[in-house]
Amino acid sequence: MAETTQHIPIRSWLITVTLTIEHWIMRYRRDYTEGATYFFTVVVFRRIHLFDDPDRVRQLRAAFRAERARRPFSIDAIVIMPDHIHAVWTMPAGDADYSIRWRNIKRALTQQIETENRPAVSARRRHKKEQAIWQPRFWEHRIRDERDYARHIDYIHYNPVKHGYVKCPVDWPYSSIHRYVRQGILPAHWGCGAMEFPDDICHE
Repeated sequence: MAETTQHIPIRSWLITVTLTIEHWIMRYRRDYTEGATYFFTVVVFRRIHLFDDPDRVRQLRAAFRAERARRPFSIDAIVIMPDHIHAVWTMPAGDADYSIRWRNIKRALTQQIETENRPAVSARRRHKKEQAIWQPRFWEHRIRDERDYARHIDYIHYNPVKHGYVKCPVDWPYSSIHRYVRQGILPAHWGCGAMEFPDDICHE
């Protein structure tokens, strides 16, 4: 007698996968610790090189200034790459709402970009009223200790070298390393050689 093979209907398989994904999303909870320090990665939609344009960088900086005037927070380190941003923020005591700050910063920049210059969005994103400037989510990591803090700041400052844009971090114009050099925290030649970081140091 021939062996009978059971096949799972495609529709049932899709339902199972969808429910699994939805379950994972519902279980995901951001870390909101008041007064904590966080490392962030924010990515441009489809990795478009939005910040190749110096005017966009100026607009982004203006958005940061405006939001910090409304809701203060400390920018311990930051680098603006062509298609993503890395930053370390320290939240004020009694405050953990970094999400609204990022939302307002992203929205403020989006409003500066003419509609005709924005990439097309999918029907799903249009339904959710999402703009085609940013990826819909961002990565956050709460800094655990001084060593974790130092490693993430080093990663931020080294990022332009990691991606092959410059040979030395100080050669990248949109980085807080210039403040660190001015304050004597880092020498101007810091990071000009090869550096390695653990695989879990960030998410891009």
